Amino acid sequence: MTDDRVTETVELIKELVQIPSPTGNTYEVIQFVQSYLDELGIQNKRNRKGGLLATIPGEDTSQHRMLTAHVDTLGAIVKEIKPSGRLRMDLIGGFRYNAIEGEYCQIETSSGETFTGTILMHQTSVHVYKEAGTAERNQKNMEIRLDERVHSADDVRKLGIEVGDFISFDPRVEETESGYIKSRHLDDKASVALLLQLMKRVKEEGLTLPYTTHFLISNNEEIGYGGNASISPETVEYLAVDMGAMGDGQSTDEYSASICVKDASGPYHYLLRKHLVRLAETHGIDYKLDIYPYYGSDASAAIRSGHDIVHGLVGPGIDSSHAYERTHRDSLDHTGTLLYHYVQSKLVI
Repeated sequence: MTDDRVTETVELIKELVQIPSPTGNTYEVIQFVQSYLDELGIQNKRNRKGGLLATIPGEDTSQHRMLTAHVDTLGAIVKEIKPSGRLRMDLIGGFRYNAIEGEYCQIETSSGETFTGTILMHQTSVHVYKEAGTAERNQKNMEIRLDERVHSADDVRKLGIEVGDFISFDPRVEETESGYIKSRHLDDKASVALLLQLMKRVKEEGLTLPYTTHFLISNNEEIGYGGNASISPETVEYLAVDMGAMGDGQSTDEYSASICVKDASGPYHYLLRKHLVRLAETHGIDYKLDIYPYYGSDASAAIRSGHDIVHGLVGPGIDSSHAYERTHRDSLDHTGTLLYHYVQSKLVI
């Protein structure tokens, strides 16, 4: 991608991560994406699960491709209003309480009002609690301190806050001069931005894709079933665009496109993986092959649900997944370029 396109992608990521969208409450962010596609004149529709399906017709209408990225994020939900006026949470998605300790958050009531707060240990004050540093970070010990004058459960309920209200985390998005993008929810809004930019580029360049290509913006991935619906029977290849996981023993970095070989669901389609590697090498795209041991994608969910498809997984490398995440402009560039050449290539079978 050109530097201007990468900059556009970064700006789009900044907009996306600041729209609260924990799994189960993605209406606002889906509307944002739908408006973006409407302005481009790209055909789109919502499915019953609340996701968004965009379609670009291709030369071959008998065989289809689908690319997907998910717009839902980690979050929480109010489990209990404590007698003290603080809130107990239940987590949405696969992460640990220590990843959100000290984080600012927002509570949205069923009437649409929002209130802010901070996620803290009950035993936070080291001047009071001897076990402040050693107490387990769990549902029992962690709570939300509301930024309101509340001293009881009744005070909280008078604000309109109730069990079941959604809780979202402050993304704290920032771009550094050295090209890093730091934020919560880069999983998977970085990839959503890449797909939106890809569709925009196809439209602006007047490209005719070889196959009708669908882009599913799913909204239930963090709980395991975002991308196993809305797959047309003509779909041959299904490519999930999600984060590349980094850590000890991983080859993925923040500067390349990550191509997943295998995750917790098993190996991805061998021929599609080799095809992605050939595209990367042909077009000078930096890439890493990797295995994500504790990971599942919309593509693996689609396979588990019985779809007869060729499935793959690529994405930008993301450091500190499911916490305060970070990637680099270079990873967005290489991943976006790989996707651009992929949608213009031949099917692998």
